[in-house]
This record gives sequence, structure tokens and C-alpha cells, in this order.
Amino acid sequence: MKTQLIGRSSLVATRLAFGCWRLVRTWNPKEVTPAREAEGRRAVIAAYEAGYTFFDNADIYCAGVCESVLGQALGEVRGMRDRVVVATKCGIRVGGDPLPLSPGRYDFSFEHIVRSCEQSLKRLDIETIDLYQLHRPDWLMDPAEVARAFDTLRSSGKVREFGVSNFSPSQLSALRQACPMLLAVNQVEIHLGRLDAFTDGTLDQCLAETITPMAWSPLGGGTLFEKPHADPGTPKRNVPGLPQMIEQIAREVGQSPAVVAIAWLLKHPAKIMPIVGSMDPGRIVELTRADGIELTREEWYRLLVAARGEPMP
Repeated sequence: MKTQLIGRSSLVATRLAFGCWRLVRTWNPKEVTPAREAEGRRAVIAAYEAGYTFFDNADIYCAGVCESVLGQALGEVRGMRDRVVVATKCGIRVGGDPLPLSPGRYDFSFEHIVRSCEQSLKRLDIETIDLYQLHRPDWLMDPAEVARAFDTLRSSGKVREFGVSNFSPSQLSALRQACPMLLAVNQVEIHLGRLDAFTDGTLDQCLAETITPMAWSPLGGGTLFEKPHADPGTPKRNVPGLPQMIEQIAREVGQSPAVVAIAWLLKHPAKIMPIVGSMDPGRIVELTRADGIELTREEWYRLLVAARGEPMP
């Protein structure tokens, strides 16, 4: 796969990232078995062997188990750690932590950011996190406090670069004003069934400020390919006609619908980085083909119009 700079940072990685949130197929640590951990390691190694050099994780994924599985895979494959970008996230706190009445919430306090990073480093079994992201906006975020935490982590050698996830343009701007370092990414949901980033200023900001937009759930959890159900009581999960248009263009370019949906994201000049989360080694390899096709403007807009469900204004 081709590579790209991550924002204006020192990091370079493949245009597709591998997402680790499904590595043990559960969010409940009590359900994790040695077999599931082994399957997770195999998926990571399959992605690495397929050419992926960006691995995205978070401390909330199965309460840190997914970080541990990634760390185990990094230790199994000689030289892998030096050839990949390891990214993880912090800031989501579950209910009951630290007190029984504590609600699920977000926490960008200096203490929580620094402590979370140190715990992630232990689970990943590495000395430095390449890209550390704030997971979801904390309504009590003090940009100056976050900047102090970032500066502490960078100066201590625990983190190389920083970014955010699920931030609005205004939230990202407020944080950038206070940070002494550039923020490299904003990870948001972008796919043919979720077009908000095209209209809410997210991609415009990424273009203007050279921030890499990372697309989580780039296939919409598979809903992009679901045709409308005959049962009128079944909730609509996509726009009628979109699955058919994806299939039609897939036939025209000689690729699978999933590859076309990923290639649609890669076409954007903001250099969207889709995060592939499959556990199927065959699917992991298949989606790399998106990096080798270039949709025409006409094909791209045919998909957009189908996704909108109406003509362009």
C-alpha cells in the first residue's frame, strides 16, 4: 500500500489503518478466552503481513485487553514494532469508576490523561506510543490542562504525537489554541451512510490545517450493503438505492462493493484514512485493493448522490 504523512507530524503510515476494537470479539473482559486472544493476535499479524502499518487501539476496548493483545502480537513478530505506528486513545471512564455511584463519563483531567497513558504503555509493552488521542470530547475540557498533560507526556518520551477523536471543528480549534504541539488527526465516523464530516466543517478544517481525518466504521458496520427489507415495520438503516449503486460501480470497476466504499473515502483530498476493523484475514487483505483504484469524479458523485437520496443542490 501507498503511505502518507499523518497530519504535519513525524509519522508516516499506510493509507489504511487496522482497528483493534474487535480483537477479542467482546467488550467484557470476563468473556475473553485464550482462544479469542490467539485469534486477535492472528488478525493483527495478518494485517501486518498484508501491509498495514497503522494500528489503532483504545484503553476502553475490552477494558484494555485489546491493547494487551496488540502488545503480544508486536512482541511475537520480530521487527514489527519498529515498522508500525501504534496509536491508542484515552478519556472514556465507565460507570462505577472509582466509586459505585460514579457515572459513565469523559475525563480530560491532567491526572487521568497521564495515568491512562502509563497504563496503556504497560499493556502494549512498549516504551513510547506513536499517536495518543483523546477519545470523545469531555464537556469539562480545559484546553490548557490538556496541553500540560500532552507536554508532560511528550517531554518524558512516552508519546510522540497527539490527536483527537470525535471532536467538532470548534472543539478541535479550542484545543489547538492551547497546545504547544500540532494535533495530527481527528478520528470521526465517515462513510457513505454518514456524511456529516462533509457538511459540518470537519473535512474543511482538516484540509485547511493539514490534519488527517481518520474514518472509523468506514463500511457503516455493513449497513451500506443492506437492501431495504420487505417488512414495512423494519427500521430503515440506509438510503434506498445506495446498496444497488455501490454494487453497480463495483461491477464497473471490477472490485467488491466493500473495496469501492473504501476507495470512495480515499478519493477525498483531505487524505481520509479508513480504519479497517475486520477479523477475517481474507477481508483484511481484500480491502487493501482500495488503495490501488482511483474512482472518477463521476463515479464518486454517483455514489454521493445515491447516499444523499436526492440530487445535489
